[in-house]
Amino acid sequence: MQRRTFLAGAAASVAAPMAWSQSLPTQPVRIIVGFAPGGGTDILARVIGQKLQEMWKTSVIVENKAGASGTIAADYVAKQPGDGTVLHMAHINSHALMPNLMKLNYDAERDFQPIAMVGVTPNLLICNAQQPAKTVKELVAYCKANAGKVSFGSAGPGSAQHMALEMFMLQAGVKAIHVPYKGSGPMLTDLIGGQVQYSFDTMTAATPHVKSGKAIAIAQTRQKRASGHPNVPTMAESGFPGFEATTWYGLVGPGKLPVGLARRMNEDVNKALLMPDVIEKLEASGAEDGGGSVEKFREFMHVEQAKWAKVIKDANVSVNS
Repeated sequence: MQRRTFLAGAAASVAAPMAWSQSLPTQPVRIIVGFAPGGGTDILARVIGQKLQEMWKTSVIVENKAGASGTIAADYVAKQPGDGTVLHMAHINSHALMPNLMKLNYDAERDFQPIAMVGVTPNLLICNAQQPAKTVKELVAYCKANAGKVSFGSAGPGSAQHMALEMFMLQAGVKAIHVPYKGSGPMLTDLIGGQVQYSFDTMTAATPHVKSGKAIAIAQTRQKRASGHPNVPTMAESGFPGFEATTWYGLVGPGKLPVGLARRMNEDVNKALLMPDVIEKLEASGAEDGGGSVEKFREFMHVEQAKWAKVIKDANVSVNS
């Protein structure tokens, strides 16, 4: 069912009437990624970039400009010309969270032209086997009985994992200790070793440890269950209706990119998302529901910004918390 949803979104855009005519770039295209090679954003950029290179008959190169939760890369792309030769794999950090947490040199909506959603990935609420609470209900009771003592690791201050914890604390009415790390890798090492107790970590990073039995998946953070974890309940099913805290990825260009060219590129991204080998690779990363129109992606990012702005305000979050 998940795959049918994914394909339907992509197919809808491919089938749309071609009311534009815009030439694709003939020079090499760079997709700028705000994180180090090997991470989820980098993997998806390379999967899509390879297919666009085949379709566009020009080099499509993934370039990593890591740092500052993806905002260094976003700031760089915002200042590039709109000829289609520099694109950006946008991420929830650079386009929904950090714009609400700190003053940036770019406007996440005004300075970018959306092209296409690539995928949405849930976070997994996980713990190590030694923890006493292994359901959401038990965890809420445990946090209330040990107010301000239960530790939750994250990939860093202001990360999607950190924000999922803040949403949980707001909705559950509990207090816990946020323990930020420099990425999921070291956090997961400590979680498995017992130095930190729980985490809302990305499905991509957490899944190998769940499958090996070193970590236990308590819940997932989309409104529907991901195909990769059909037996793990959602937070909504666990007593938190409306709880959704995801990591998402999408292709954007600088704000100067003509909308006609963005729609032409959108057509080819949607074609790529329909290819069986691309579907397989995205699903392996936990990314689903990519595709759709330029306008659909623009509205999605707008809603995400507004949602997280409220959470950040209500929880009084700062990047130093």
